[in-house]
Amino acid sequence: MKKAKIIKYVFLVSFFYGQEYPPPTDLITIPTAGTLVRGSFSMDMRIQDEGGLIAGLSVGITDRFQFGLSYGSPNLIGDDSLMWYPRPEARLKYLIIDEDISMPGIAFGMNTQGLGRYYDSDSLQRYATKALGVYLAASKNWKSPVGNLGVHSGINYSFLESTDGDDDPNLFFGLDLELNPEFSVLLEYNSALNENDMTAKTMSISRGGYLNAAVRWSFVESLHLELDLNNLLFDDDIVEYFKREIKITYIEYF
Repeated sequence: MKKAKIIKYVFLVSFFYGQEYPPPTDLITIPTAGTLVRGSFSMDMRIQDEGGLIAGLSVGITDRFQFGLSYGSPNLIGDDSLMWYPRPEARLKYLIIDEDISMPGIAFGMNTQGLGRYYDSDSLQRYATKALGVYLAASKNWKSPVGNLGVHSGINYSFLESTDGDDDPNLFFGLDLELNPEFSVLLEYNSALNENDMTAKTMSISRGGYLNAAVRWSFVESLHLELDLNNLLFDDDIVEYFKREIKITYIEYF
């Protein structure tokens, strides 16, 4: 009986408190509190609908601070007139509080890279899906019987994309579950509180926020292939179906 209690205690501690590997730095479109370690870098490429492509590079400057840039086109692949985004966009993150048994990790960051087409008229000046802007993200990870389980949440403010009349702060939530050392499932929800008023509301392609899901395949240690199903709560008066996208991420050390 005593031995069974010890085994049960060890299992519970392992499930609720254990963590053997670093959590992801991002889910599908939202950040986590995780950061790249010092001396590592991440290259990623997002293949969007309508032939769009965004490429990015991030570097772990310290174990707490990472910095990166991204750039792309909403229609790089196709036969339409080629359009480029108006500028390279910045993404940085600083881990303020380390995750421990009782506390989530908390990070402050900025990401000015939106998704989809960029509307450059004076009354809009925004991406189809707004960039996060500045944000505060919290993450808590557990070691489940099948692999890492992470729960994430945060608040953001899209300070560069408020010309459409909606400059409200926004909330986001997500989770990731590792099924085995190669496959993970991701689920996230962007509440789109900055797209529910004024001109922004008429442009929004979702009904009540962006619900996204993905499967991530890490078929080698440093290379991840991801199939994203974005905007599952799509507004069928504006778009015909949810978005199907692919993301490729490569992580390496100097």
